[in-house]
Amino acid sequence: METLAKLQAKKNQEKITMLTVYSAALAAVFNKTAVEILLVGDSLGTVFQGRENTLSVTLDEMIYHAQAVRRGAPDKFIAVDLPFMSSQVSAEKTLLNAGQIIKQTGANAVKLEGADKVTLESVRRLTAAGIPVIGHLGFTPQSVHILSGYKVQGRDAAAAKKLKTDAKLLEKAGAFMLVLEMAPAKLAGAITRALKIPTIGIGAGAGCDGQVLVCDDMLGLYPGAPRFVKRYAELDQTITQAVEKYIAEVKRGKFPDTAHSF
Repeated sequence: METLAKLQAKKNQEKITMLTVYSAALAAVFNKTAVEILLVGDSLGTVFQGRENTLSVTLDEMIYHAQAVRRGAPDKFIAVDLPFMSSQVSAEKTLLNAGQIIKQTGANAVKLEGADKVTLESVRRLTAAGIPVIGHLGFTPQSVHILSGYKVQGRDAAAAKKLKTDAKLLEKAGAFMLVLEMAPAKLAGAITRALKIPTIGIGAGAGCDGQVLVCDDMLGLYPGAPRFVKRYAELDQTITQAVEKYIAEVKRGKFPDTAHSF
């Protein structure tokens, strides 16, 4: 299993890979690969539950899925998102919620969005309590309504300056890693160079220290993936073909045969 020290040592040395995952079955597959970090993202709200956004995901749901992922991937560094309203109320509340995640799931770190006063104090409190924290800037899904939808962030000078400032504040507060989502590649590269901690990009260009994709998008299971997603497989087609073959064999009485009967 990767450690914080090993992950941080990869900055400027080796690209870091991260994938989201929500089930024990896929986690077991990923456990056999060289991917460094598995993220149990609150994207499960849209990808797994089929909801419009991530806002309805609960802390209990995050814990449930993180437990499943840990059972499937006992050898991986696992991070878990703090869902909407579990980290926005107060640093004390964030600490209690993050502690619950770590205690009940065996995860190695938590991830939270933004860099407001509550979030920065939360990062300090969590780090002091021994809970590693990944920050998240750029497009932050839990702020989708304020951001007026799924849009690239940091395009103008003022927004770019704020992202740079927020990144430094998160690093100073104790975050050991930072996810940059849907930010201009040039800006993400500049932020990466300015930080001592690794950055993980998603729709933020190749200048980051690593990359993350939603597993269902990357595997070709989830339709309508964003522009920044590369589909490394087309499993929706493979599954459709398998189901059609199963239906045909059952209809013809070909399945089950003697090899699949007692």
